[in-house]
Amino acid sequence: MTDPTRRQDPTDKHPRPDLPQQDQPHPGWTGPMDPPPDHGEQSYRGSGLLTDRKTVLTGGDSGIGRAVALAYAREGADVLFTHLPEEEEDARETVRLVEEAGRRAIAVSCDIREERQCRDLIDRAVAEFGRIDVLVNNAAYQMSQPDGIEAITTEQFDRVLHTNLYGMFWLTKMAVPHIPAGGSVINTTSVQAYQPSPHLLDYAMTKGAIVTFTKGLAQMLSERGIRVNAVAPGPVWTPLIPATLPDTAEFGKQAPLGRPAQPAEMAPAYVFLACEHASFITAEVMNATGGSPLP
Repeated sequence: MTDPTRRQDPTDKHPRPDLPQQDQPHPGWTGPMDPPPDHGEQSYRGSGLLTDRKTVLTGGDSGIGRAVALAYAREGADVLFTHLPEEEEDARETVRLVEEAGRRAIAVSCDIREERQCRDLIDRAVAEFGRIDVLVNNAAYQMSQPDGIEAITTEQFDRVLHTNLYGMFWLTKMAVPHIPAGGSVINTTSVQAYQPSPHLLDYAMTKGAIVTFTKGLAQMLSERGIRVNAVAPGPVWTPLIPATLPDTAEFGKQAPLGRPAQPAEMAPAYVFLACEHASFITAEVMNATGGSPLP
């Protein structure tokens, strides 16, 4: 049995990033990652904070999304989540984890760059659940361009904006009529919104926009009793990293804690913002950056 008095030094809770160089084609998959990400499979313990909540989550097949789906399920929530067609294998594992927790899991292949697919997704959620208590806008696209703005093609720029901003906007607009008072919207922004890396210029730009969207929408929806918040992760070890960054061996070492986070370390923030304990918290960004101070 785990000693309840034991305290873990956060600098060595997970292995330091002495990672081998590894590359994957986009969007990346969990299986080949070395070391494998920790989504909380062995560590997350629920306590009924989200009992019978009906949740919609984008990008739930892997990384932060899988960790959130697992935590929500162990807190008592049903989870409908999106994935891309090529992420089917990862999506099946998320379904297994949610169902193992005794909750409903619905995996939907959906490209949120398309408005029609966003509408179909919300229609499916309402048909399955009758309402949406929590919407988590988590899916995102990035691609490193160390050669500068001249190397960012219009095709890449469109993909980043449509995935990170258009999809979030459409899904939120369509979901809000089905979110009752007491529900919430949680968006994933990033440390990049405040400390942009030049090689991620277009991605960082969208993450800044998500902060603004979160704060403005929270004021708009407060009279309906719907809270809107965001989480700003720092470096997190997910399939997006070997699929989009050129130097995985150095990833996360810039954080003051000296390592990247594991997805399991992000999930509690999403649980807190969705639960009743956060009933007076809206228009906020919860920073989970490993020590990098943000405004």
